[in-house]
Amino acid sequence: MAKHDLEQRSYDVGDARFALVVSRFNASVVSKLQQGALETLKSHGVAGHNITVVPVPGAFEIPFMAKRLAAGGGFDAVITLGAVVRGGTPHFEYVASECARGVAEVARETGVPIIFGVLTTNDMAEAQERAGGAEGNKGSESAIAAMDMVQTLRGFAGE
Repeated sequence: MAKHDLEQRSYDVGDARFALVVSRFNASVVSKLQQGALETLKSHGVAGHNITVVPVPGAFEIPFMAKRLAAGGGFDAVITLGAVVRGGTPHFEYVASECARGVAEVARETGVPIIFGVLTTNDMAEAQERAGGAEGNKGSESAIAAMDMVQTLRGFAGE
């Protein structure tokens, strides 16, 4: 299924609850991802009281908070949003790698969809392009993926 097909689908997720774990680092980019995710969830009928936004210092802290939220049982999906921009040191590789690994591990351990909406870009221009620029809004795409997973899982459970 093409990305466009997912964006055009209708998602009936009823009273599903979503958590957004949002990095405060690179806020000029991440705030746009958050806005895209919130607008998309609400445009598909998710009530504001079924969305919880939890800020964390940076991308490295995202998996920890995602696990706490997913393990608590109150959320049908957790959307992680952040931006790790390559610099002149190896710091980028460590943070990006551990964030991605941690998010995947949380999903496997908890059985809750954990959506990886963390940008890993070469520079700030690339990050801006993916936060509402020419490359779309990856926050919005992450919200779509979360709703898709919730709807799919409910289909398996016969809900």
